[in-house]
Amino acid sequence: MRKLAPRLADAGWDVVVYGRPGQTKEADPDRDPRIRTVATRGVDSTSLSTLTFGLTACLHAFFHRPDVALVMNCANGYWLPLLRLRGIPIVLNVDGIEWERQKWGTWAKRVFRWGAVLTARFANALVFDAHAIGDYWRRTFRRDGYFIPYGGQPVGELPVEPGFTSGEYVLLVARFVPENTINEFLDAAETIAEHHPVVLVGTSGAGNEIDARAERLDAENPNIHWMRHISDDQRLFALWQHAGVYFHGHSVGGTNPALVQAMACGARIVARDTVYNREVLADTAVYCAGTPESIAETVLGQMATTDDRGERARDRGARLYNWPDVCADYERAIAETAEKRPRVAYVEA
Repeated sequence: MRKLAPRLADAGWDVVVYGRPGQTKEADPDRDPRIRTVATRGVDSTSLSTLTFGLTACLHAFFHRPDVALVMNCANGYWLPLLRLRGIPIVLNVDGIEWERQKWGTWAKRVFRWGAVLTARFANALVFDAHAIGDYWRRTFRRDGYFIPYGGQPVGELPVEPGFTSGEYVLLVARFVPENTINEFLDAAETIAEHHPVVLVGTSGAGNEIDARAERLDAENPNIHWMRHISDDQRLFALWQHAGVYFHGHSVGGTNPALVQAMACGARIVARDTVYNREVLADTAVYCAGTPESIAETVLGQMATTDDRGERARDRGARLYNWPDVCADYERAIAETAEKRPRVAYVEA
């Protein structure tokens, strides 16, 4: 929302963004003063946070009746009838196919799946961040929508992370969940680390067994470095920019924001071979299967070569995954759905 909300304000909308307590910082010097924020309550847990915070945000919108609501994630499909009851047009970004993610149990997968059914029934307009996601929704739910991906932020030349040499390390940046091929990469990391430093960025957010394994590898292998979560964007961008190879193992979902930003940083990318990654990267990356052997072989092979894939990935990202075009497409989708002059847009983030 940091990119989209100011663009909507530029177009004449009065924008209200929903957030959680502690996440809306009124004193943030980078905060656009034109954007109003509303913190609503919910249950801050892995299984209930999206549903409960989504409910309270929709209830607030129900009583304030904006001209249009932009809702993120089809788990909020359960609350769309409230907005429709008040005559509020809804643009909903369906996000990924959550019910296919390994991190969710059977109950959670059913909750997401029924949320998608209700989204297909009650949302006025849908947004797909990948063409492959749109194809899935057309086949499964018989709903079309807008294709709007994510954008990458262009970066200049950044300093190398202290302790590392530009082009000599292998990088992983991801949430530590099974569908991001983390366990397989950690298996491969021990082989890769015999030749090159391996840098791990990310956590599970819940202190799971993958976190514990990354911690053990960091302690036992001097060539494996677990940096946990990095909130400093410039530092993270520098790690992408100077990596010899960035491994992207996300196997489900659509256009991944981290992948788009890695492209903007000019990273040389080895990606797990999925329809989503191929859609975004095309011929600017090298692909591998999601096995430890394939990951290690492909990463080491790419580290031993010199090519222009990083530059081509940056050029492709600048053409197809840039924030000005993304924000313009969102503004068009919202305006067309509202069918009136821009006035008030509520965003459930």
